Amino acid sequence: MANLDYKALAVLDAVASHGSFEKAASALGISQSAVSQRIKALEDSSGRLLIVRGVPCVPTGLGQRLIAHHRNVRLMEASLDIDLGNRVSMPEISLAVDAASLATWFPLALPPLLTPPRCQLDVQQAGREQALHMVQEGSVFGAVAARAEAGAGGLNGPASTPLGVMRYLCVATPVFAGHWFGDGFSAEAVQLAPAVVSERAAMARFLAGAVGQQGSFPHHTLPVSPALYECIYGGLAYGLLPQLHAAGAIDSERLVDVAPGYVLDVPLDWHAWNLDTPFTRALSEQIITSARRYLLQP
Repeated sequence: MANLDYKALAVLDAVASHGSFEKAASALGISQSAVSQRIKALEDSSGRLLIVRGVPCVPTGLGQRLIAHHRNVRLMEASLDIDLGNRVSMPEISLAVDAASLATWFPLALPPLLTPPRCQLDVQQAGREQALHMVQEGSVFGAVAARAEAGAGGLNGPASTPLGVMRYLCVATPVFAGHWFGDGFSAEAVQLAPAVVSERAAMARFLAGAVGQQGSFPHHTLPVSPALYECIYGGLAYGLLPQLHAAGAIDSERLVDVAPGYVLDVPLDWHAWNLDTPFTRALSEQIITSARRYLLQP
């Protein structure tokens, strides 16, 4: 598309971010008809639909690429303003991060980035496939996500940097472990004891390695959340928790490792586009440095 209208791209970004023409108009301080006109002008010039009208409004593939381009241009303009000594408004940078990282090491990466504040972070929780899709389509600058298993398709485009290994321990309360695993953590026991999982496949891999369990096993499914943690800490089930989280609870005897010697290791990678601005460079460097400080290294 020649001669892009960047004011119209800002409107497109606002519609996608707020989910409606009305909310975008309110955020931008313009009329709803002005929003509609600018979106229509963009669509007419591209000959393609850019926003799927609905509740909420969502960008098409081309719409999302134009939004990503607009955000990248804003970051580069902010970088130039710094070089020129101009007043800089903090640019927004969107990220996708897995739940376990958000609950453990990722918050520790934020203080150097936000003190003093140099950008506005929009961090979204996402599983591997969703996170990689988001960074691939440009809706986020970067993503912390589990590495693809050997033979699985990788991500084309963004650079991928190894961060380290998130280690999971299989834990339960002492009372739960004594009741269900009093005779040991065995294939027979896990066919009876209830587990709680966020992803069944992860627990299945762990049980296969720890006790040779194949096939089904009783389990509750909850997203990684306080509800999942409460299920374990409340003595309702056993489950996998990041070692970074579980170690303190084991030391204080609130939880016990029900399968000593067995762990589930999940390598994590940082996927990000090569956008060389002070903001994105500092962001990538800080995330990589923090992750390598707290995660296990090969």
